Amino acid sequence: MPGITAASACSTYAGIPLTHRDYAQSVTLVTGQLKNHTSDLNFAQLVQPNQTVVFYMGLQNIDKLFEQLIAHGKPSATPAAIVSQGTSPEQRVLTGTLHDLPQKQEYAQLAAPALIIVGEVVQLHDDLAWFGTELLHNQDLALPVGEVDAEVETVSVSSAC
Repeated sequence: MPGITAASACSTYAGIPLTHRDYAQSVTLVTGQLKNHTSDLNFAQLVQPNQTVVFYMGLQNIDKLFEQLIAHGKPSATPAAIVSQGTSPEQRVLTGTLHDLPQKQEYAQLAAPALIIVGEVVQLHDDLAWFGTELLHNQDLALPVGEVDAEVETVSVSSAC
């Protein structure tokens, strides 16, 4: 959407508000990686309570970003989402937590461009998603639950097409 920051447009189309009086009173927008593929983020600031963090260009190093958030005190159960190709007919939204979203993405392989949204507001996605709801369908992905365990977890990826 011309003139609208991707964080606002994509989160709105995904049904994830950036702020909400019950969950997050601020939002921080950051670049997930620099041109040289490194990152020099102030993770102590990013783990502050009652805020949403949106990562631009973080899909390739989501594992490292989430490891650092957890290492700096963000609970691993914190909700997170990937919004791939937001606002387009190919938009896909994958939700999970800091703990499991990188593994879900490994299997789902959502494409760039994508935003990563971290914070309690992500849990509103199921209730507030509106874009493509008449065409919304779920694709089930089989993910291994443990390294040794043979059980499989089913994950739904929302797709508006």
